[in-house]
Amino acid sequence: MVADPTGPFDPDSLFEMARQQADHARAPYSGLHVGAALWSDSRIFAGCNVENASYGLTICAERGAVMNWAAAGSPGAPSAIAIVARNARGNWVTAMPCGACRQVLSELPGSSELQVWIWNGQEGESIALGELLPRAFGPADLTGRED
Repeated sequence: MVADPTGPFDPDSLFEMARQQADHARAPYSGLHVGAALWSDSRIFAGCNVENASYGLTICAERGAVMNWAAAGSPGAPSAIAIVARNARGNWVTAMPCGACRQVLSELPGSSELQVWIWNGQEGESIALGELLPRAFGPADLTGRED
């Protein structure tokens, strides 16, 4: 995590932190090194993917960044996340968040305003989370349950 309570939002800083995190990824199976950086409360919370032979136990970079944000006390409402990926040949490639990560991001405070920044190796593109996960399942969908 990098703290700068006076710094304005800067997608380039988010991408730089995400690229640094990709260097720490553990990707012995896919070879896809992913880094993520979540912007909240003028701070960056970073994460990288950690693969496991039991694929379902793999932690994606995006969820790692969210867990670091939560471990810091969930400061603010995240407004942006940057995601970068490098393949086994060392080339930067476009990688979108998986369905599980989209769901986790959708339950963050203020997620209706969350922007997802994707790096294609040369430039970044911003996409609203709502575009990536329209009509998301969420807490309101649980109101009909019987306890």
